Amino acid sequence: MRAVRPLLFALLPLFASCQVYKPQSSSAATTPIRLQGELSVNAGQLLLRPCDEQRQLTLGDDGSTSLARDVAGLLADGPGPLFVDLSGIPAAGQGEGAGRLKVSQVYRLQREGHGCNDPDLKRLLLRASGNEPSWNVKISSGGMVIERPGQPPLALPYVEEQLPEGRFDFSSEANGERVQLWVAPQHCVDSMSGAVHHLSAELRIDGQVQRGCAAYGGQLGN
Repeated sequence: MRAVRPLLFALLPLFASCQVYKPQSSSAATTPIRLQGELSVNAGQLLLRPCDEQRQLTLGDDGSTSLARDVAGLLADGPGPLFVDLSGIPAAGQGEGAGRLKVSQVYRLQREGHGCNDPDLKRLLLRASGNEPSWNVKISSGGMVIERPGQPPLALPYVEEQLPEGRFDFSSEANGERVQLWVAPQHCVDSMSGAVHHLSAELRIDGQVQRGCAAYGGQLGN
């Protein structure tokens, strides 16, 4: 049997979550950084205030993400701010406290939730959830925890398999339960909250299938 070992972040040029943004030299500005923070809109511009910082970054998008459209969809229900988890390539700003970030990937965009105060973000490899009935799966290097209404949390070891096209399969047959969580790169919107994720998810427990969305956590793979 393969060793239980996370592979997700070995494929991604990411740094630890909630980094402090610093203007980059031109030679270093081609490496994406990952940031989380409060996203707002002012005069048609998308602005990011990273977690635990006071400065704001102006976000640019070359059309490779749907960030502007997704922000507009969430703000249609009322004013922000929103929480966003993304990566991008920084550039020097025009003055003190200013800066620009060319967005290359959006992992999660949401109105509800803990945002910068999320206690799980840094310790998780991946989090997936769905509705009707609701379910939540948290995956870390220590194991998989499945939460469902009316049932105690189910903690299981897992085997992770990398599949073609950026997909992953997390599976377990411990404690008499056969569990599989499939995730795939796909724009996914939570049917209840409207939160946007960069992965679709399918949870199978003893043959029962439930679908939802997923996003990477902040823990780096080894």
